[in-house]
Amino acid sequence: MTPELIEVGRGLAYAGAGLAFGLAGSGSAWGIAIASHQAAGVMREKPELFGRMLVMIALPGTQGFYGFIAAILMMTQTGLIGGSVLKISLGTGIALFGVGLGCGIAQFVSAINQGNASAAGISLVARRPEAAGRAILFPAFVETYAVVALLATILFITFLTQPLPLEYLNLQ
Repeated sequence: MTPELIEVGRGLAYAGAGLAFGLAGSGSAWGIAIASHQAAGVMREKPELFGRMLVMIALPGTQGFYGFIAAILMMTQTGLIGGSVLKISLGTGIALFGVGLGCGIAQFVSAINQGNASAAGISLVARRPEAAGRAILFPAFVETYAVVALLATILFITFLTQPLPLEYLNLQ
C-alpha cells in the first residue's frame, strides 16, 4: 500500500465523517424548523401550551447529535483526533465514506420526518392539551430508526478500523 493510497483512504474516511455530521445537523435544523413553525402557530392562540410542546420541538435535534457522535468516533478510530494514526487502505476509506454517508442520510431523513411527526403531535396538543403524553409518541417512534442507524454506524466503524495484520498490508 503506497503512502498516497493511504492518504486517499484517510481523506475518504474524513469526508465520510463530515457527511455524517453535516447531513445529520442539516436534517435536525430542518426538522426543528418544521416543529417550531407549528408550535408558533399554536402559541399565538394558546401560549400556555409552550411547555407541553417544547420536547416535541427539540426532538428532531437529536439526529444532529447522533451524526456528531458518528463523526467523532470515525475521527478517533482513524487517528485524526488523538492516538496513533491508522493506515487506512483505499478500500477501508471507501467503506468508511459509505458508512458516513449512509449515517448522514438516515439521520437527515429521520430528522425531517420527526419534525413532521412532532408538528402533528403539536397540532393534537393544540386541540386536546391533555393528550400531550400520547402526542409525544409520534416523533418518538421516528427516533427509533435514528438510533438504529447510529448503532449500525458504530458497529461498522468499530469493525472497519480494526488493525490489519502486516501481511495484509505488505509491510513486512
